[in-house]
Amino acid sequence: MYTALYRAYRPEVFDEILGQDHIVRILKNQIQTDTTSHAYLFCGTRGTGKTTTARILAKGLNCLSEGDRPCGQCSVCREIKEGTFLDVIEIDAASNNGVDNIRELRESVKYPPAAGRKKVYIIDEVHMLSTGAFNALLKTLEEPPEYVVFILATTEPHKLPATILSRCMRLDFKRVPENVLIGGMSEICQKKGIQVSDSALRIIAANADGSVRDGLSILDQCISGGDTKVDASDVLEFLGASGEETFVELTDLIRKKRTSDAIVLVAQALADGKDVRQFMRDWVNHYRNLLMTKFIKNPQEIINMSVENIDRIRRQSETIELTEINQGILELSRTINEAKWSTQPRILLELAIVKLSSVSAGRAPIMGMTSERMISSEPAGSQGYYGKPAGSPLQNATSGSPAESSVSETGHASDEDGNKAAPEPEDYDRIWKAVFEDGEASKGSFYIVGSGAALTSIEEHSFTVTVRSGHVKAYAERNRELLETLMERHTGKKRSMKIAETGAGAASMESEASMEDIAQEAEKLLGVNVEIK
Repeated sequence: MYTALYRAYRPEVFDEILGQDHIVRILKNQIQTDTTSHAYLFCGTRGTGKTTTARILAKGLNCLSEGDRPCGQCSVCREIKEGTFLDVIEIDAASNNGVDNIRELRESVKYPPAAGRKKVYIIDEVHMLSTGAFNALLKTLEEPPEYVVFILATTEPHKLPATILSRCMRLDFKRVPENVLIGGMSEICQKKGIQVSDSALRIIAANADGSVRDGLSILDQCISGGDTKVDASDVLEFLGASGEETFVELTDLIRKKRTSDAIVLVAQALADGKDVRQFMRDWVNHYRNLLMTKFIKNPQEIINMSVENIDRIRRQSETIELTEINQGILELSRTINEAKWSTQPRILLELAIVKLSSVSAGRAPIMGMTSERMISSEPAGSQGYYGKPAGSPLQNATSGSPAESSVSETGHASDEDGNKAAPEPEDYDRIWKAVFEDGEASKGSFYIVGSGAALTSIEEHSFTVTVRSGHVKAYAERNRELLETLMERHTGKKRSMKIAETGAGAASMESEASMEDIAQEAEKLLGVNVEIK
């Protein structure tokens, strides 16, 4: 029977472990000096060698060799490799996570090793244990018999109780660098007599994202066709869209306004089996990573990704404006929310691509940023964030010109007493758009108001919204409190809302009110927002 590469070429001794030199050095020294801990916690992302290292450590504790341990050749090493050694017990906490399972473990701990020097318990995915199981394990984990060693492995150490963490020696497994992965895969290909180009290995290593198991699984897939030669085109054919590189390329296409190319790239990714909703989530996460690498000196502490992929993102973040990142996050977040209830999420994604491509770089303001900061970042002679040309009275007010009025954080002029004056009519569209782009405004009916109404005036103590139809008026009334709150946020002053109707809307109000009743009944039955068209 064929054995997968990651199983067939699993390391058997410490020197064969890839990319974890810091851990290998510690464990080898402890075995040689007989200073091993009673409990270890191996942490790290998938495929970095936690379980493999645990087995090698178990071999080293019981190996019969007089030299370097483990030797990988003695009877004990062979039995542990085959899984037949009685004193090495592997437990999958995902399926054995109850109190009863831990009680059985506690009972077995009382009995000394049957054949080896140490009795080793390897508990994989330990974060899956229940709270009761953790409590049952505490005392045994803290003071086990001298012949017992616990090795806990997890991908999510933050889910472990502090009482467990404090009782273990924690060793964190790093993502394996791409060059180390390439070297390891190249050796395996040589042993199997398969020629794989360097470019193909680089693509595989990039998509493995620091996981040895993922890299070998991809390599296994590429050579399973029976070809003795594999190049980059073969790898891309098997992989389809290539992880983080896809989102780097897609974001670049958006910035260059190559809308058609961006849509084609997404179509290729979806044709290769990508889920459209997951694709959107991954893309917005890419924008988040751009934000992190732009402002954080050591983003690898926050971004769970290989160093090489972080470098790719950093290079892109150096060329992209903060406003573009902001626009991407807002638009994609809104699209993801709408896609939850849509039967055609792909259309929503394509629409988002068109919107992002049509927005000029640096045009959309960032919530909370002062007008002074936004205007000062505009190049000379360019159009400002509020659609005002450089050198306008608004800009002059912030740059210390002789203008009498001052400008508040929201970009609105203030009178001599410091009271915020009403915004100018040319700002109405901008304010109304900002209200409906606010991240807190997530109600389904709220967006209906945005598409069926317009901000037509702002007075000292009120603002007027003109609606197109009766049902839009009803939705506006329903969201009155939210609209007034958001308008206060974006204008700097609390005002009450007035609602005006167009002639056509007033005439059809009665008929549309009955349609709204029908829509509300449908909402109750279906559990979704129903829009009347």
